[in-house]
Amino acid sequence: MTLKFYDKLSRNFIELLDDKDDFNVIIEVENKEKSFTAHSNILKYRSSYFRRELENIHPNENNIKTITESSISAQSFKIILKYIYGGIVNLENAETRFIFDLMLATNEFELEELTNNLETHLIDTKASWLKSHFSLVYRSIFSKTNFKKIENFCNDIVVKYPNLIFDTDDFASLPESALVSLLKRDDLQMKEIEIWNYVIKWGISQNPALPTNLDEWSKENFLTLKTTLQQCLPHIRYFHLSVDEFLDSIRPYKKILDKQLWKDIDQHLLSPERPVKSIILPARSVLVTELPPRAEELKESFSTIISEDHAAEISSWIDRKTTIYSTADIPYKFELILRGSRDGFAPQTFWDICHGHSGTIFVIKVKGTDEILGGYNPLAWDNSYAINNCIETKDSFIFSLKNGNIQNSILSRVKNTQSAFLYICKNEQNVFGPYVGSDFYMRSLNSNNFTLDNNCWCRNYDFNYEKPIRTSSDFFSIIEYEVFKIVSKT
Repeated sequence: MTLKFYDKLSRNFIELLDDKDDFNVIIEVENKEKSFTAHSNILKYRSSYFRRELENIHPNENNIKTITESSISAQSFKIILKYIYGGIVNLENAETRFIFDLMLATNEFELEELTNNLETHLIDTKASWLKSHFSLVYRSIFSKTNFKKIENFCNDIVVKYPNLIFDTDDFASLPESALVSLLKRDDLQMKEIEIWNYVIKWGISQNPALPTNLDEWSKENFLTLKTTLQQCLPHIRYFHLSVDEFLDSIRPYKKILDKQLWKDIDQHLLSPERPVKSIILPARSVLVTELPPRAEELKESFSTIISEDHAAEISSWIDRKTTIYSTADIPYKFELILRGSRDGFAPQTFWDICHGHSGTIFVIKVKGTDEILGGYNPLAWDNSYAINNCIETKDSFIFSLKNGNIQNSILSRVKNTQSAFLYICKNEQNVFGPYVGSDFYMRSLNSNNFTLDNNCWCRNYDFNYEKPIRTSSDFFSIIEYEVFKIVSKT
């Protein structure tokens, strides 16, 4: 008979974690702002990552080793340490984005058991979040390894709607592993010649020094492209292309294909029944169902925070209308510049991406409430100031939008026009995002992430703007934010 007492063992080891007397490791996180103590024997037997790290670090005069993990938040690392010591992870009330980031972190620390369980948890219970944050999820998992379940989850979506990836502005930044995983799929819903053209586009984009005119390419240029695409080319279904497709699109790049493959394709086009030496991959099973066009998809999902009704209301405020536009008559396009879940929640990201853009709306979703807050800046954002600078305009406003339990929208126009906005100096752009007239700002003091600390703020009384847009002046964090450039449709 075997008796097991894992619960008490877990509790005892968690008590050991809290014991500050016998530790011999310090782990610094959040750019060394916070630290944890631990025991080397436990770390190295629970994680091969920590085993390697500890072997390469020399102890100080007190025989203590220090490990620095700047990129992880203290909140995440506290959970990871508790798992390492006690095998317990409590995710009750945790935001889905936090769980996703935790999964990425546990993968870095090579905690395979926890990583696999978090991956399964996300797929089984948070599928809608994975879909609504598709770009973030897709690029995050393929830049790492060991996320085969979510890879398959994402690829099952992409093969049905390939324009989600192939028809995007940042297609060129797609990781090679992600592209190859799609090329391997027999059910990728694209014409083979379109797949070939995208592969060539991707390969050329990885080598910006290649001449733009194909007629000017040297033998070395073709060799460069061939080397770049060596993992992709074997998965093209060459033997299912028409003669015209072959002549128009494949032949110009003849030099990137192996000689035997080229010879076999040429022979197959002339005599399809004659056997060839190259492997003939099966044709893709493209469905007859027409895929939704890119334009319709964008119209449906232009924002994860605001609706068409919200866009109509904001547009009427921009034009100072007394009545709200109908959704059919919105005179502006809301062109997405920045989305936190896609581009990151670091304050500096806001200044880097929005610099130079004028006529913008930013909207944020407050964590734990139904609130949607935002502001309009008719002027161009500028990240070049050496000192904080007050910006003057009479056309800016801030707002709270009707949503969920919020019964009515609130519009608050600037009244002190000389202090409509504060453009943050370079030295503080790692802390502050948009700063509206000392009435409303986004800030992250400790975590370099607007979603992880309660440092965003909004006045509950008027100051530089006509009226408050929140009843509470408590600090808060966010779960998402977006910035749109407002462009006239005419």
